[in-house]
Amino acid sequence: MIIAIVNQKGGCGKTTTAVNLSACLASRQVSTLLIDLDPQSNATLGLGIEADPERTVHRVLTDDEFEAAGAVYPTGVFNLDIIPATILLSGADLDLAGKVGRESILKNKLDFLAGRYDLVIIDCAPSLSLLTVNALAAADEILVPIQAHYYALEGLKMLFQTIKIVKSRLNYRLAVLGILPTFFDGRTSICRDVIVGLRDYFGSRVFRTSIRVNSKLAEAPSANEPIHIYAPDSRGAEDYGSLAEEILEKLGKARPGYPEIAGIRTGY
Repeated sequence: MIIAIVNQKGGCGKTTTAVNLSACLASRQVSTLLIDLDPQSNATLGLGIEADPERTVHRVLTDDEFEAAGAVYPTGVFNLDIIPATILLSGADLDLAGKVGRESILKNKLDFLAGRYDLVIIDCAPSLSLLTVNALAAADEILVPIQAHYYALEGLKMLFQTIKIVKSRLNYRLAVLGILPTFFDGRTSICRDVIVGLRDYFGSRVFRTSIRVNSKLAEAPSANEPIHIYAPDSRGAEDYGSLAEEILEKLGKARPGYPEIAGIRTGY
């Protein structure tokens, strides 16, 4: 099962969600692979990975002979591995421009790897670039973080148009796992109104969990630790723990032992 965390708008908590959700899933006995598909490589940096430039997602995408397994690194979190990124990824669109089937390179590479993990999480760049299209072509499900502010709602239209195109042309199985409100502050009326608006329009596609504003979430990357290790009693740890449980519920994960994922489509 591959989940792409995507929103073309920056600053909505994609990388924070990718790192902390992956770590919380791993802590629940779910073997997880995190793929950093953002040229800013913040997920890589936030987990303290010093990547060899010859063993990153850039080479996975650009070298036909290089297998994805060759770019997998262990992290400091049990059950969590990562395929890291470096600044080299910023030139990937040009590097891939002349390749046949360039939109599906990541999918084809992951076909030989994804079966080793219960879940694969892809942290996408804040754009609708060829890298993001590769993530959408490879994914089974999409998780959309959205900042609980009015203007954030406007960007969803373009994103869902892109998802519709990818679904019809490249990946018919692509489904929306859920929309995740982030930076939620229940003291402000705009945050409350945005959540109400999201639930009115998208219904059950909006996660029950919202990620609340929490300074510990901003501090954790400087310690190269996910939030449930850096500040296990914080609101951030509580929220991402709840999100992990909700996702396992959505995916039909049996407990205890987590023997197999039975994907429950939420539809587009």
